[in-house]
Amino acid sequence: MNIKSLLLGSAAALAAVSGAQAADAIVAAEPEPMEYVRVCDAFGAGFFYIPGSETCLKIGGYVRFQVDANRGNLATNGRTSDWNAFTRGQLDIDARSDSELGTLRGFIGLRGDASNNNSRGVQVDQAFIELGGLKVGFFYNWWDDGLSGETDSLANGTTRFNAIQYTYTAGNFYAGLAVDELEGASYTVGNVAKPLNNVGIEAIVGAAFGPAKVAVLGGYDTDQENGAVRGILTADLGPGTLGFAAAWASGQNAYYDQSEWTVAAEYAVKVTDKFKVTPGFQYFWTLDQNRTGDFTGSRDAWAAGLTLDYKLATNLTTKVSVQYRDEDQRQESWNGFVRLQRAF
Repeated sequence: MNIKSLLLGSAAALAAVSGAQAADAIVAAEPEPMEYVRVCDAFGAGFFYIPGSETCLKIGGYVRFQVDANRGNLATNGRTSDWNAFTRGQLDIDARSDSELGTLRGFIGLRGDASNNNSRGVQVDQAFIELGGLKVGFFYNWWDDGLSGETDSLANGTTRFNAIQYTYTAGNFYAGLAVDELEGASYTVGNVAKPLNNVGIEAIVGAAFGPAKVAVLGGYDTDQENGAVRGILTADLGPGTLGFAAAWASGQNAYYDQSEWTVAAEYAVKVTDKFKVTPGFQYFWTLDQNRTGDFTGSRDAWAAGLTLDYKLATNLTTKVSVQYRDEDQRQESWNGFVRLQRAF
């Protein structure tokens, strides 16, 4: 065998092997592109784009541990013990996007309280849709916005309703109108149950003037045929913020009827970047109501208290509050709490 024959035979063998490998070759699929979570800064800090969409999402909330203390008239304060500890978990889901009609928002807040004497279930704290100035769903109304401390009491216990609300904003001025379903807030007057078709109407106007803010709010309970009016003024003054509030009620209603008249004041002093002290005071005129829901009698009351807020670390705060109440012809009472809260 000469060299030429050897080279030709080797080439034929290599061609045969290469052909067999080509027949059995496996072509790997190209990897699909991966979309990483992108930060959305159009609606503030904490939002990110939902992958594959233009909707921005923010997930937040807090975990709170609190010990309440109460001394005095337990029946008046709705308590059967002079202290109680509980833990609360709050989860907020906020979704926003731009649309042809303005910013479209959907919000869900879930809350669960855990103590030794309840079922520890989770409930809907808020759930609403917002488009521009229009807001519909179950949410806290304007009466929930009081002064910053823990002393003032400027609304009835229920400040969340299924409602339709519209707010118009122009610079530092705003005005709003809302219609509330008040069925869950209906009262029994003179041992007679009122019909469960109650509707409430709210209206608010407010403005900011440099360091000062003012808001006037009114609410009318159509079933009770009574209402209330409230005004709040706050202003940055010296090392803190000074706040005044006043309210009047025509009779029993779903918004405010703890007294016929009330005034409240507080001064929230920012001692350091982490420490705030807020003393407060409130006076109530004419507490009692007759069988038809009208105010009567001459019993008054006053309350005073002190609230301390301290930032232990980023997203970790503590609050201590002590409150005193003196009501005519009733036993004086003390109450307060110590709170530790981790926000996220």
